[in-house]
Amino acid sequence: MSVALVKIKRSEQKVLAGNDITPEEALWLTKINRTNFYDFIASANRIRERYKGRKINLCSIINAKSGKCGEDCAFCSQSVHHKTDIEEYSLLNSDRILEGAQQASASGAHKFGIVISGKGIEAPEDLEGICLSIKRLREKSSIHRCASLGILNNELAHRLKEAGLQEYHHNLETARSFFPDICTTHGYNEAVETIKTAKEAGLRVCCGGIFGMGESPEQRIELAFTLKELDVDSIPLNFLHPIAGTRLEGAVPLRPMEILKIIATYRFILPTKDIKVAGGREYNLRNLQSMIFAAGANSIMAGNYLTTKGRNFEEDLQMIEDLELEIDN
Repeated sequence: MSVALVKIKRSEQKVLAGNDITPEEALWLTKINRTNFYDFIASANRIRERYKGRKINLCSIINAKSGKCGEDCAFCSQSVHHKTDIEEYSLLNSDRILEGAQQASASGAHKFGIVISGKGIEAPEDLEGICLSIKRLREKSSIHRCASLGILNNELAHRLKEAGLQEYHHNLETARSFFPDICTTHGYNEAVETIKTAKEAGLRVCCGGIFGMGESPEQRIELAFTLKELDVDSIPLNFLHPIAGTRLEGAVPLRPMEILKIIATYRFILPTKDIKVAGGREYNLRNLQSMIFAAGANSIMAGNYLTTKGRNFEEDLQMIEDLELEIDN
């Protein structure tokens, strides 16, 4: 048995025994070469099966308010700082949001997220409309209710919880040390405090980031351990799909094997959490999409994303069935 394989097995056994790997051990995993790649993936798969079983949950979102965002996030097609050809519109009414949730549920989604552009909810009428939509989802649908509405304060978090919100999504996007290269219009601490505020209000928290924006392997590990410290419940892993007109339009896409190593490393670091492969899955992984589960993911975002198309539900459901995994309802 090679030295590398011994180290992989040692880290796997450590995690399966309920212990944490160190940042140094995690960083080493990201640099595993082609010879031991499949040993690493097999270890991540065993960790997923130990802590998450064979159930895969599907999440769907609706872009409930599009464009005209004043933030300058380098990757985002909805920023006013970029010239893109996305559709822009104000907050959708509750009928349209409810319809989207019912379609997602009928297609097999376990969770439905209401997403709006902008730093946060600015107009009182938008807050009223969002709360109404959440209440109607609670009354008319059994789907798990999530929202991504930007920066939160305590009052807003409790208002959303009272309306029936179950989960709040707010990405950190990247490591603190790399964040100033990606966004300058709000600070990292604002995002961290939003996550803490949501948890204090009794909401489940979904929080992850985007990879392939120029961050280093060390910064990917830095983000993972920040998420671990914040004890978030679900970690969406997005992989940059460069959009023409944004600051990152010329970014070189990550290779599929590198993406699978990122997923596997996050499973080692966060063994008990839901790890969701989200934006950029189809664009970056192409024919290797089915390998995300072996690499440690137990959740996917299905359907379309905010401003880019995703794969249809039927293909994802068939993929999960072919792998003899189960849909988590």
